[in-house]
Amino acid sequence: MNSRMLCHLALLVVILVSGTVWAEETDHIPWQNLSDQEQNTLKRFSDKWDGFPAEKQARLQQGANRWANLSPQQKRRMRQRFQRWQQLPPERKQRLRTRFQKFRSLPPENRQRIRKKYQWFQSLPPEKREALRKRWQNMTPQQRQQSRERRRMRRQQPRPRRDYRRR
Repeated sequence: MNSRMLCHLALLVVILVSGTVWAEETDHIPWQNLSDQEQNTLKRFSDKWDGFPAEKQARLQQGANRWANLSPQQKRRMRQRFQRWQQLPPERKQRLRTRFQKFRSLPPENRQRIRKKYQWFQSLPPEKREALRKRWQNMTPQQRQQSRERRRMRRQQPRPRRDYRRR
């Protein structure tokens, strides 16, 4: 697969993975109104562009702009992620799409909480992440539910304020 094709495919992954942003306007975007850079990135869609809904045009345009602003290293990572995506079995892709849709339907504060937990998890040393994964996988469904309930209860309890001033 040539690098140009990979760039276009990676653009699609950027759009799918990073979330969709709906257009505020419902007007279609004429192909001629796209910048030269946007047209170059989106040229594989040029013959179908006018048939796309306005929201899809806006998402593709935003994706093209995001792609243009990525560093070479970020573009390389996106290409790698897209190649991994392509290699996934269809049922795994569908599970991921379903989970992503479920995530997007959550209230913003829940999404933010999940993002923070994910960042925390990613900051752990690999051996600690693996130990936590194994611990979770070895739990029964009932134990997992109990664990979720305990975390939920902890989140709902007000945290005591600590006074760090010298006395």
